Amino acid sequence: MKKNKIIFWTATIIIALWEAVMPMATWIFASEYMTFGTKALGYPDYFAYSLAIAKVLGVIAITYPKAPVKLKEWAYAGLSFTLIFAFISHAFVDKNIGYMIMPLAFLGILAVSYFYNQKIKNNG
Repeated sequence: MKKNKIIFWTATIIIALWEAVMPMATWIFASEYMTFGTKALGYPDYFAYSLAIAKVLGVIAITYPKAPVKLKEWAYAGLSFTLIFAFISHAFVDKNIGYMIMPLAFLGILAVSYFYNQKIKNNG
């Protein structure tokens, strides 16, 4: 059981750093770069801000132990969608293989977090 929690928290912290801390740090400390990635893909400026807020809320939901199960499920789904659509955007717009692989790698880490969250929940 302890191993499962270590794997869950390791994967979840990696996701939290990538999905929430990095965008918020950019927004606070280097706001001129906040829309850099989304603008290059053709999205409007407001999209970067709304995406950052949604990611932070999703990370809060998956890391808060007392969050309702349905909320956690929706948060995992939402974070998965952002990573899948990031892959699709990069695949069709800039065709940069590095930018295409990164969301898929984090989707794998998110899947590990989800899987071990389920294991912990089912085993007590």
